[in-house]
Amino acid sequence: MNHKNIFDQRLSDLPSGIWEKIIQIDELKGRWVGGVRLGPQVLGRLKRSVLVTSTGASTRIEGAQLSDQDIEKLMRGISIQQFSDRDVQEVQGYFELLNNVFESWNRLHFSESLIKHCHQELLKYVENDARHRGAYKKQENKVQMIDQAGQSIGILFDTTPAYLTPIEMQDLVGWTQNAFQTKAHHSLLICAGFLVQFLQIHPFQDGNGRLSRILTNLLMLQAGYTFVPYVSHEKIIEDNKPEYYLALRQSQKTFNTDSETIIPWLTFFLDAVLLQARRALDLFSEENIDQLLSPRQVEVWHYMQKIGEATPKELSEALRIPRPTINQVLNRLMDLDKIVRLGLGRGTRYRVKQDK
Repeated sequence: MNHKNIFDQRLSDLPSGIWEKIIQIDELKGRWVGGVRLGPQVLGRLKRSVLVTSTGASTRIEGAQLSDQDIEKLMRGISIQQFSDRDVQEVQGYFELLNNVFESWNRLHFSESLIKHCHQELLKYVENDARHRGAYKKQENKVQMIDQAGQSIGILFDTTPAYLTPIEMQDLVGWTQNAFQTKAHHSLLICAGFLVQFLQIHPFQDGNGRLSRILTNLLMLQAGYTFVPYVSHEKIIEDNKPEYYLALRQSQKTFNTDSETIIPWLTFFLDAVLLQARRALDLFSEENIDQLLSPRQVEVWHYMQKIGEATPKELSEALRIPRPTINQVLNRLMDLDKIVRLGLGRGTRYRVKQDK
């Protein structure tokens, strides 16, 4: 059986529970795409926060020691002396590469050359990795589980031999491209199928785990899951690291046997995406609304909450804010589904929307 058929076979005859998760994710995806519209400043703030959070989480999974606060300082150009040069170098590369993916995902063509380029960019600051940046491994490697101190606590599984890596990557990327193009499977299944096999092959000498999470963001965005830059997928994995490793192990140890199953990995992956989608919509909840607004908008919103209903003129006079600014704030609050407009013309009033 060739690899193409193996990948397709793994994604056939899936239990109903897998499809239920996919349906839930796509329902939330639809609500994100068709629902609230956020201004570029708000989206920019959220994306910047996720870049820091995702960089910290993804590098800590592999043993780096920098906190999110450390990374924030580093990105502002503040030197951090107490950490190893390698940790700082890995963080810098991850942050810049993820930012490029967030900014350019719709112009990137998924291919082996792109994967190699991403690997090169990921490790471009890591001096010890200069020899093998952007090149498939030349010697064997193993997948190890790393504890919080950055030490290996065991080998999870052996990976594809170095001499087979080029052909296996060619097969995997070719299958992934074709599956997306022909819609052979649901896009989430294709993403999950690619990732579990990529990590099984472990095609590069180092950086495979971090690169897999970069590629997760890229593939999810290209599949239309546009909430990805605003909630960290990497943080969800960091918070559930034992379950992540276990799901990989449970599926990958069955590969190339008579009892292959991708279900443990699919379950973990879809649960992570479902949580990410829910958190994306939670950005518009009462607890988070203030971080989506400018200080002036927050002032109007809090006043509206106190009085319940007002005209633009009443708001302008009470808060001493010019009418054009009030109108802009009210439009933003309507975009956020927090208020409703009543009437037209001079009699227009705005009322705080009641939670269902």
